[in-house]
Amino acid sequence: MKKEPENFIANIVEEDLTEGYQIGELKFRFPPEPNGYLHIGHAKSIFINFSLGRKYNAPVFLRFDDTNPLREEKEFVLSIEKDINWLGFHWSKETFASDYFQQLYDWAVELIKNGYAYVDSQPSAIMAEQKGSPISPGINSPFRTRTVQENLELFCKMKNGEVLEGSHVLRAKINMAAENMLMRDPVMYRMLKNNHHRTGSTWKIYPMYDWAHGQCDFIEKISHSFATLEFNPHRELYNWFLDKIPGIEGVRKPKQREFPRLNLSHTVLSKRKLAQLIENGVVASWDDPRMPTLSGMRRRGYTPAAIENFIKEIGVTKREGVAEISLLEFFVREDLNKIAPRVMAVLNPVKLVITNYLVEKEEDLQIHSGSDTGVPFLTKKTPFSREIYIEEKDFQENSSGKFYGLAPGREVRLKGGYIIRAEGVVKDSQDKILEVYCTYDPLSRSGSGTPESNRKVKGTLHWVSVKHAVPAEVRLYEHLFTSTSPYTDNDFTTSINPESLRVINAFVEPAVREVQSGEHLQFLRTGYFVVDKESRRDNLIFNRTVSLREGSGYQKKN
Repeated sequence: MKKEPENFIANIVEEDLTEGYQIGELKFRFPPEPNGYLHIGHAKSIFINFSLGRKYNAPVFLRFDDTNPLREEKEFVLSIEKDINWLGFHWSKETFASDYFQQLYDWAVELIKNGYAYVDSQPSAIMAEQKGSPISPGINSPFRTRTVQENLELFCKMKNGEVLEGSHVLRAKINMAAENMLMRDPVMYRMLKNNHHRTGSTWKIYPMYDWAHGQCDFIEKISHSFATLEFNPHRELYNWFLDKIPGIEGVRKPKQREFPRLNLSHTVLSKRKLAQLIENGVVASWDDPRMPTLSGMRRRGYTPAAIENFIKEIGVTKREGVAEISLLEFFVREDLNKIAPRVMAVLNPVKLVITNYLVEKEEDLQIHSGSDTGVPFLTKKTPFSREIYIEEKDFQENSSGKFYGLAPGREVRLKGGYIIRAEGVVKDSQDKILEVYCTYDPLSRSGSGTPESNRKVKGTLHWVSVKHAVPAEVRLYEHLFTSTSPYTDNDFTTSINPESLRVINAFVEPAVREVQSGEHLQFLRTGYFVVDKESRRDNLIFNRTVSLREGSGYQKKN
């Protein structure tokens, strides 16, 4: 029996339930900052929190950490909502940190009154120098001894925008010699006179993450606050701020625990770096199919089930690691193999002329799936005529023993159709093959019941009738980075793959004209594709999601 993947986060919740927590107390949250689109790394956090919610029938809040008006936009809020719904999850309540700005401000005032916070009027560079280093203590600010009244007055002026932006910050008064650098009088509030996407110009000061996050968890009665591993040093500060909330005595506090972020080969998972790719024109948008954003993966044809199975497989361990993108692609193939209708499409065509097939003759051939999963072809019948396209790679003028395609004097079967034999070729002045002349056995049609229809040949080729072929733009995507670990490079742009996108003109069978945006297809013997959002009935566009497994062609396996 397959061993269940490790999930130490789920174990923490189970342990808490045996040590006093009640199931009715459980409440989780996913707290993205709306400053970009979600990526596959966020999917790990989404699955952790929402899966726990499903398991215990506990509420899960979607809380937007909108404390920085410089970078946050309504567009990002909408995209995050869409991505979470696409993954199949639904939040119990949608909230914003900005919902609690007044409460956070009031609590900050209480900290000032109780001697736990002060207004510092030094430049940020000086404050950074005074922090010291991990091996040397910091230096107290000369403003650390301001009176409570002076601090209150200055903080009020900051709130009202009556002082210059950047001239003051509010800092917690903790310990400038603390071993944990984050405990050395961290900034709680800074001034920003930019309009906020929800509160407009109401506020001129905005809380820092460490001050807002834990307090929002407390307000919402979140039982477990899960964050990625880089927030482990923040836990001490998280708890210190919670301890300073008036009336905290006897009330259960949220419990912060950390898990390693998802690292994926050939990928960068930093919103800052992803935004840089867009700004530099490397990719077109946040939902470019080469992007590791959930919207990009959706546009490329990845499925929620594939992403969920991938997240489950890698588990939630305490150790940092790198997941191979090939593992994600495996689950994409596995899911699409079960749901994607098969069609015939020729990406790099060479024309075959069947010389003994009547010029005016046409017929509809019955195409059978041949799929172990039972997924049918998109259409039951496909038109056939004297001239057809096959893949260029399926014909070799000088073939080797391991080649099972079409070659002079060799027979192959056309999928759902006849056995043909290559007789000759026509080339241009550059020795490029323009046409291949063939003959066919009229008694060999698949499913006709004749002895010839059961005759065995080594190769079966997919095809498209030239007369009925529908042109389509096909976008072939590869990894965006040639390096397996671009996230470790100082300049990750040096490993951008110049061949990450190739656009070719292909031909598909006529039934494909009716497909809609977002539909998945398997191009027979080629790969899995999805209809792009820009596709139209008279201008079909397909994105390659992933190729078929190795060995899907006619190269003989050893």
